[in-house]
Amino acid sequence: MSNAKDEPIDFYFSIGSMYTFLTVMRIDRVEDLTGIRLVWRPFSVRAIMIEMDNRPASKPLKLAYMWRDLHRRAEMYGFAFEGEAPYPLREFDLANRVATVGAREDWCADYVRATYRRWFVEKQECGMEPNLSDSLREIGVDPARVIALAKSEDIGRAYEASTGEARRLGIFGAPSFVARGEVFWGDDRLEDAVTWHQRGTLGAPRPP
Repeated sequence: MSNAKDEPIDFYFSIGSMYTFLTVMRIDRVEDLTGIRLVWRPFSVRAIMIEMDNRPASKPLKLAYMWRDLHRRAEMYGFAFEGEAPYPLREFDLANRVATVGAREDWCADYVRATYRRWFVEKQECGMEPNLSDSLREIGVDPARVIALAKSEDIGRAYEASTGEARRLGIFGAPSFVARGEVFWGDDRLEDAVTWHQRGTLGAPRPP
């Protein structure tokens, strides 16, 4: 029987989530330090947030706070950026369908990091040109093949299934982490998810 600590943490994300930028730019450090693997699971947080009538773009005060918070936290992590990136994304679903292809073909993490860097640093929208093709070329995959595949019914069904699974788990925002069946929402909960994965508690370690 496998030990729960041997299982990966599921990382549910949507390209287009602002706070997911913070996670994708530092997640490899967390894996290196802890030895814990995170499985990247793209889903449509937009679909779930629309169902909840929770869209930051329609709340100017909240959106302004989020940009300021992102600047503070990115600087803390060591990858500060300037200004504000285009938001919300116009090709949200295509960007995440490409990530779905990447999850199947094992280049998801590299693509997501590349496309977020272009979005936040170079102000190029994810899911649109030149960000989309340049990010794919950067990681060594053929944009024409991947984009065509991302638009296929097969990938569409996989994307919808992942969104349905996120909904079933009670996930309502991105980034979210699932460790030992527990959901942790937000970049600032990544370390909590790691601790829960290791101990099964956020308090003192439980006796064996």
